[in-house]
Amino acid sequence: MTDTQAPSASLAEIRSMLAALPGPGEGARAAAAAREARLVKPAGALGRLEELSSWMAAWQDRHPPRLRRPRVAVFAGNHGVAARGVSAYPAEVTRQMVANFVSGGAAVNQVCRSVDADLRVYELSLEAPTADFVAGPAMDDGECARAMAYGMMAVEQGIDLIALGEMGIANTTSASALCLALFGGEAADWTGPGTGVAGDRLARKREAVAAGAALHAGSGDGLELLRRLGGFEFAAIAGAVVAARFARVPVLLDGFAATAAAAALLRVDPGLLDHCQIAHLSAEPAHARLCAAIGKRPLLDLGMRLGEASGAALAVGVVRAAVECHAGMASFDEAGVSGPA
Repeated sequence: MTDTQAPSASLAEIRSMLAALPGPGEGARAAAAAREARLVKPAGALGRLEELSSWMAAWQDRHPPRLRRPRVAVFAGNHGVAARGVSAYPAEVTRQMVANFVSGGAAVNQVCRSVDADLRVYELSLEAPTADFVAGPAMDDGECARAMAYGMMAVEQGIDLIALGEMGIANTTSASALCLALFGGEAADWTGPGTGVAGDRLARKREAVAAGAALHAGSGDGLELLRRLGGFEFAAIAGAVVAARFARVPVLLDGFAATAAAAALLRVDPGLLDHCQIAHLSAEPAHARLCAAIGKRPLLDLGMRLGEASGAALAVGVVRAAVECHAGMASFDEAGVSGPA
């Protein structure tokens, strides 16, 4: 994102948008339930796949639901707090990894190919990181709002499902501070190894998380906390979540950082993530705590902690299986199979 690419916006404008969020399509949800009851299987035999097909129908407001054009969006940003030595890698790795995404050499490229998903990578001012949130707000109002607006642009017409992830050195530090400010507790509850830090470096990371949360907690709603403790890529993810709601596009959230970015929206509207699923449980310890705090159960648990939307991309295949089973299975009558007695 550059100044010429970033739409003009303010957080006040975004708050006004959130007052008019559409709800689920109850007619489509009812139609999905009626069809599910007739499919040639015992009731509930497909477990969460049945829940997913109903969720897709409700939030697409379409029955049967469709999954022809899934998008995987990776937002990349740099964090000023990285200068405190809280990560195992230098900040220039963010740009290097973006180049790897573009050239097709990252894990997420291979996963997207395997699930037939469209991958898009969005850079957000990599040459100009956010400010150090230990010393002051990470972003000013305009910066945060422009990043959110930029994220909204990822939700293009015709997309059936969007999987959201991120890349940014020190982003687990930002996620930990944001979660501490949102949900309380101690810095140690929310701060894990991230890219593999331990010892003195992990202690520095926890100190930064505690200091940042202490400085900014209680300063306002979720958007204000996002502005103060998040990153450009966090704001873009939040913006994409909002745009997806208006466009009736269900959302898969990747690991700890992506979930933390979206969780800030719950302090504005507690139902704002109803059209979202947590794609997988990250091995980052605080992710399980965060999922419990927002009342969502991840779809997959594979011990992953890579980020870059890799887990969310994998979950596209699970959602596709749910949609295909719902739309393609025969009913008891069609298959000539006797129903339950």
